[in-house]
Amino acid sequence: MNIRNAKIRDTDTIHSLIGFYAQLDRMLFRSKAHIYENLQMFKVAEIDEKVIGCCALQVVWKDLAEIKSIAVAETHKNRGVGKTLVKAAIEDARQLGVEKVFALTLEPEFFEKIGFAKIDKQQLPMKVWSDCAKCNKQDHCDETAVEMLL
Repeated sequence: MNIRNAKIRDTDTIHSLIGFYAQLDRMLFRSKAHIYENLQMFKVAEIDEKVIGCCALQVVWKDLAEIKSIAVAETHKNRGVGKTLVKAAIEDARQLGVEKVFALTLEPEFFEKIGFAKIDKQQLPMKVWSDCAKCNKQDHCDETAVEMLL
């Protein structure tokens, strides 16, 4: 498995992966326009030059970045693809000098196995909530906040 920065040619696959989980209400939908505009935030996992997963890292503030849009093809679930993508995003955050990374997730156990800890969502700065304004669950959010200090 190879982890690399996303390229223009990966956009359709990233969109499809995210869309699959968004339809299951497991993550926020991302339009193709959003993916193109934010392509430099994405990493992809590939096997034999076929993209099988994606993950994004968004710097939110001088000391904070969010890991988001983690999606792995159904055919490759439970094989460490997601974990490898998140670790690559964490390494990017370290290289940028970010002090901590967080995620808002429906699967906190996944992140806890990697070394994240659950936190109260209210500890996150208001800047974090920009995606929430677009979410249909904003008034009854069921996601858990997790963070890792770098």
